[in-house]
Amino acid sequence: MSTTPFLVASQLVNLAVTVQDGAVTHIRLHGRATRPPETPLERQVARELEEYFAGTRARFAVRCAPEGTAFERRCWDALLAIPYGETRTYGEIARGLGSPEGARAVGSANHKNPIPIIIPCHRVVNTGGGLGGYGGGLDLKRRLLALEQARAPALSS
Repeated sequence: MSTTPFLVASQLVNLAVTVQDGAVTHIRLHGRATRPPETPLERQVARELEEYFAGTRARFAVRCAPEGTAFERRCWDALLAIPYGETRTYGEIARGLGSPEGARAVGSANHKNPIPIIIPCHRVVNTGGGLGGYGGGLDLKRRLLALEQARAPALSS
């Protein structure tokens, strides 16, 4: 099984995706992978990401295996619980994890998220409504949120 990233291209961003042992392990935003998806799992991941970017998929079915600390994994699980088209603040995530003063730690975990898009760290914003940070750049974060907010009513029914 290859751990060489494959390319998933979209109008918003190119992704270099790595799968290993039956799960997505990394997605690199603005990735430079050149090979197409080759295995059935790689084609499924590519199809689901393409459907997401087309606005026809709100949830991913592919298995993910992100590596991180126990706290980071808890943060990433909390991100997966944010509904499509909605946002949460870093503070809300921290309070939900039982760390009311942990907004910065949540931000750090978001920054280390190895599987953006599928684990939707773009759905976390600052308390005042500002976008906060995003590894793919704030323009991409803004565009991902706009994509979801425009399609949320249709996909949630």
